[in-house]
Amino acid sequence: MKPLKYLFISSMLFVATSCGNSWLDLEPSTSVDTETSIKILSDVEFTLNGIYSTMQSSDAYSGRLVYYGDVTGDDMQAVSSTKRVANYYRFNFTKDDNPSSHWSYLYSIIQNCNLILMNIDKLVIDEDDKAYRDDLKGEALAIRGLALFDLTRIFGYPYLKDDGASLGVPIIEGLSTIDSKPTRNTVAQCYTKIIDDLTQSLSLLGEKFNKGKINKWGAMVLLSRVYLYKGENANALKMASDAITGAEKNKYALWTNEDYPTAWGEDASASKPGEVLFEIVNLTTDSPGKESMGYLNSYDGYDDMCITCSFYQFLKEDPNDIRLKLLSFDKKYYAYVNKYQPQREENIEDANIPLIRLSEAYLNAAEAAVKENDNDAAVKYLDPIVKRANPDNTVVGQTITLERVLNERRKELVAEGHRMYDVIRNGLTVERKDVKDSNLSKTKHDTKYMTYDWNFYMIVLPIPKKEMDANPNMEQNPEYGGR
Repeated sequence: MKPLKYLFISSMLFVATSCGNSWLDLEPSTSVDTETSIKILSDVEFTLNGIYSTMQSSDAYSGRLVYYGDVTGDDMQAVSSTKRVANYYRFNFTKDDNPSSHWSYLYSIIQNCNLILMNIDKLVIDEDDKAYRDDLKGEALAIRGLALFDLTRIFGYPYLKDDGASLGVPIIEGLSTIDSKPTRNTVAQCYTKIIDDLTQSLSLLGEKFNKGKINKWGAMVLLSRVYLYKGENANALKMASDAITGAEKNKYALWTNEDYPTAWGEDASASKPGEVLFEIVNLTTDSPGKESMGYLNSYDGYDDMCITCSFYQFLKEDPNDIRLKLLSFDKKYYAYVNKYQPQREENIEDANIPLIRLSEAYLNAAEAAVKENDNDAAVKYLDPIVKRANPDNTVVGQTITLERVLNERRKELVAEGHRMYDVIRNGLTVERKDVKDSNLSKTKHDTKYMTYDWNFYMIVLPIPKKEMDANPNMEQNPEYGGR
């Protein structure tokens, strides 16, 4: 079997790449010659820009890969059964009709990272270009780790169910061939590969602000997240703590209480990077359009997803919580999370998508500290998030419980794609409560068509049927899906 001479990247994946990107130096390609395309370092950056453009799609990190983790939980929901997110919210998918975009986009990202990693060390470079080369390689490793992590948490059981013994997804390190039929690796094998990629990236990635691209601190926070999911809490605590220290030495900082409601739409820069460590950058000339998180989360847009009544009541238990100011209301019917704010002179659909924030590092550290029975560290890292939400509050002098930390995660990370994963990785249950609130008079749960029970291990999408048909050696977990 000869490798495909060309790795074709569908124009669908790069729907927005024909327009100029002021924040990218080079335009991505839609067809990469795998034998000759990477000859110099600028070719590597050219390919990386294509990867970031794939991530920018509304079927990837500007949309589906984010909202899947929210509307499958208990804090956000579909506005109605006709909305784009409704099938996720109701768990209406089976192995025969679920969307293949999670699978196809993430493996497209992985394969293009592989193209870089197979060639970059072969390039002859000047000594002056070594740091540039290392940063590009580190980006490819970190993004490949992110893509495999998301595949594993979507299509595999939580690691802690059986220490990763169940089936995850195929680990692909080369380029596909026409006859490729990869078998599924275990969840444990996937986590080993994810951690290896992210660990390698840390010694290569630059530390400075790099707009729209992942740097060392973003990769460290991501690795702390992976360690939490795996139950390696001491490693999670150290990685998150080191990320906080390093990022803040490089001018990153938690937004202040005063800045918080509007900081999401600010144009971050090297002089004032804020707290977003990695984001998808969208522009009026280059964005996924009206299928993006900004438009889906706005009553001026498609108003696809709103907060649940139960979450609203939970959040307003403290009427002075600054995060209440992120809610935008459609009369007294629905409330939307206004985190996807466009930058000046841009439209809602052009809002950037924050994927990794410094706030998460603090919350990861606090959760890991609780699980390590280190209350001093739990207080140290939870208190800045609590005080930022309301300066009159503090957890100093308190014994921090896991429930306390997870509650703060709910409030801080809502609409950023974490809730359902946080529930199932901790062995908890999503409880959708039907409550009424006069401020959200039309908001109510609609789950009568749900096909999956709310229990620890069933909140996952099955492997897409067409991938199974194309790869008969890819075993289907007998316990997986199909209820």
